[in-house]
Amino acid sequence: MASMKLGSKTDAFQKQGQAWFCTTGLPSDVVVEVGEMSFHLHKFPLLSRSGVLERLIAEASNEDEDGCVVQLPDIPGGPKAFELVAKFCYGVKLELSASNVVYLRCAAEHLEMTEEYGEGNLIAQAELFLNQVVLRSWKDSLKALQTCEDLLPHADDLQIVKRCIESLAMKASTDPNLFGWPIMEHGGPMQSPGGSVLWNGISTGARPRNLNSDWWYDDVSNFSLPTYKKLISVMESRGIKPEIIAGSLTSYAKRYLPGLNRRQSVNESSSRSLGAPPPEEEQKLFLEEIDRLLPMQKGLTSTKFLFGLLRTALILRASPACISNLERRIGMQLDQATLEDLLMPNFSYTMETLYNVECVQRILEHFLTMDQATDGASPCSIDDGQLMGLPSLTPITMVAKLIDGYLAEVAPDINLKLPKFQSLAGAVPEYGRPLDDGLYRAIDIYLKSHPWLADSEKEELCRLMDCQKLSLEACTHAAQNERLPLRVIVQVLFFEQLQLRTSIAGCFLVSDNLEGSRQLRSGFAGSNEGGGGGWSTAVRENQVLKVGMDNMRMRVSELEKECTNMRQEIEKIGHVAKTSSSAWGSVSKKFGFKLKSQMCSAQEGSVSNQNKNGNIKIEKVKEKQGKQKKKVTTD
Repeated sequence: MASMKLGSKTDAFQKQGQAWFCTTGLPSDVVVEVGEMSFHLHKFPLLSRSGVLERLIAEASNEDEDGCVVQLPDIPGGPKAFELVAKFCYGVKLELSASNVVYLRCAAEHLEMTEEYGEGNLIAQAELFLNQVVLRSWKDSLKALQTCEDLLPHADDLQIVKRCIESLAMKASTDPNLFGWPIMEHGGPMQSPGGSVLWNGISTGARPRNLNSDWWYDDVSNFSLPTYKKLISVMESRGIKPEIIAGSLTSYAKRYLPGLNRRQSVNESSSRSLGAPPPEEEQKLFLEEIDRLLPMQKGLTSTKFLFGLLRTALILRASPACISNLERRIGMQLDQATLEDLLMPNFSYTMETLYNVECVQRILEHFLTMDQATDGASPCSIDDGQLMGLPSLTPITMVAKLIDGYLAEVAPDINLKLPKFQSLAGAVPEYGRPLDDGLYRAIDIYLKSHPWLADSEKEELCRLMDCQKLSLEACTHAAQNERLPLRVIVQVLFFEQLQLRTSIAGCFLVSDNLEGSRQLRSGFAGSNEGGGGGWSTAVRENQVLKVGMDNMRMRVSELEKECTNMRQEIEKIGHVAKTSSSAWGSVSKKFGFKLKSQMCSAQEGSVSNQNKNGNIKIEKVKEKQGKQKKKVTTD
């Protein structure tokens, strides 16, 4: 820390209890009382430097001829500051530093120690040291600003706070590596004028490491909230990037809100702690102020930190405006959250659920509002093929997956009512879920944890998912799931069979294309390779095709058997008519397939025809292969 010495005499003061005595040998003729401390001094050194002391000594001398007592109850800095002033008046060696210059400057102003009462008076000396030494150093400016907090409003009236803040803001907004400022004083190595690291005053040639944009975060975290707010305001006016301001606010909040450090390591948490945490009321006011200072832009503050603020605000019962504002901030960047972030316990005594589901739903609504306002992914902008192919590239699909995972976590809570579960699950747009596997898993867990639901409630819950958007694995599980209503199981089987038949039809189309291309390839190979290569390729491809067709035929047969068994079970219950054709038609109407009653039998016939067609196509391939073989033999 830089310093400057004033005066030339050795210390001529001696403290005895609550009194200071001047040891010059002459008896004191004035007593200055400052608080509980009394200073036994001489009139001439004091009145020759201070206008206030000159008037007070004159008044006291006229009132009491026997003794002169002067009282200074309002002097800034109290007895500590007046002790330094008295030493200056007596010409005792006094070392100015960043720790005491603000005390001296405020006390000198209060005592009117101007140039009118002596050249090089204390006001001029303190101003010179402030401007030429303190404000040019980052560390000294920090120290001076910290002492200003003990001398308000005097330091504010003298513009010392403003000058220190301007100095700090200017240094924080400029890359220190460009100017070689001695900012590394507070924790780094000393540097030579050339910029290399010094060891015992000898240049080592090593260059100091570069400083990141967050090098000043910890230093300014020591200020009180009013001083810190002024510093942030000046930094914003100087054009410091919002993400840097947000980073500083994050560091500052973690220092004074113990609830934000619950997920940090022990070492990191203890390094930021300041002893006993502030009272809860102060923490609540502090959190609300941090919320007002944070820039309202997406991505500037980490989502995990915002969730920590929201969790702390719920614990401290912050104002509804603060909680709503934090929910809106999180909603802007919900696609960056994790499942762990969403699992916020319910801190209210009036709510029965384990987790705060309503808060998550409000956050989701904010996200959907922002997504629509920014022209996010929608059914009009992305077709089904693109949505199925790129489920992880749009924020809405990421949020849908996150909400499905959250529903699966909160589903075991027996106090979670069905309307609340349905409301959160149904809030996600249909186009946000390329697959409904995650939603099906959450519904299955909810049904398992709430076995007392009526059949009508189960069917209402299952309407949230689309059976056509279940994967093969989910369909297989759902077809054997006894917790699902019978109607849903039939729908799953129907759509699974429908998808499989569509796949078979597509495979037949591909086989026709392969047949035509195979003829071209075999003819080309026969002309270039003497006919041997084309025949062997055709045989291998026919074998692969035959295996694939056999597998598909077996799968269709299994599904037809399942469908037949299901039809028989329904007939036993007695909900269908006597004839099988009319029975299947009533079942299709009951379960909402929106198909004619003859569809199942017609599709069975089409599958049989497709199987026959497949056999005919295989026979044709064999005939063509025989002809090719005869032709090769003839050649």
